[in-house]
Amino acid sequence: MHFVEPSREVLAETLLAAGPDAPTLCRGWRTRDLAAHLYLRERKAAVGLGLIIKRLSKASDKATAKLAAKLKTADDYTGLVNTFRGGPPALSPMNIKALDESSNLIEYFVHTEDIRRAVDRWAPRALDEAYSDALWDELIKRAAILYRGVDLGIVLVRPSGPRHVAKRAPVSVAIVGEPGELLMHAHGRTRHALVTFEGQPDAVALLQSAEVGL
Repeated sequence: MHFVEPSREVLAETLLAAGPDAPTLCRGWRTRDLAAHLYLRERKAAVGLGLIIKRLSKASDKATAKLAAKLKTADDYTGLVNTFRGGPPALSPMNIKALDESSNLIEYFVHTEDIRRAVDRWAPRALDEAYSDALWDELIKRAAILYRGVDLGIVLVRPSGPRHVAKRAPVSVAIVGEPGELLMHAHGRTRHALVTFEGQPDAVALLQSAEVGL
C-alpha cells in the first residue's frame, strides 16, 4: 500500500488546525516555518539537502526563514499549506513513487508528530498495522545512520516481537516501542518518544545523553 498521500493529507490538516504560530518540536521553528520547509523541499533541492549536507544548511535555513516571513496572514499560511497538500510540481522527482515513499513516509509522520507533541497534553495516534509495518521497514533502512553518533550497540525492538540490530558494539541497549515511537526517538525527539530501554544502567544513561538523529 502507498501511505505517503494520506500521510501528506494528515500533515496538512494538522498544520491547518494548529495555525501559523503554533510551537513544534523542530528547534526554533513554529508551524509557519515547518510549512515553508515542506513547501520548499519539493521545489528547491538545496532545502532538503541542507538537512543532510552541512555546507548547505545555511542556505536552506535562509530560504525557509525568508518564505516563512512572507506568511503574514492566516490566508497566506493556509494557501501555502494547501499548495503543499496538492503535491509536488509536475517535474519534481518526488513524483517518482519509490522516491516519494523513501523520502516522505517518515518525513510526514515525524513532522505531524512534531506539531501534535509540542503541546502539554497529547496522546499517540492509533496507527493501522500496515502503516506501522511500513514505518518500521523504512526505519530499519536508515537506523544505522540515525544512531551513528551513539557509542553503543543499538537494538530496536517492537513489542510484537520483531527486532533489528541497528548498530553493533560490545555494550548494547535495546530500545522498545511501537514503530512510530521508535521513529521519533531515532530522529532526535527522544523526550517525546514513548519507548523503554533494556540494558545496563550506565549504558542506558549514556544513550539518554547522546545525540541521536541527523
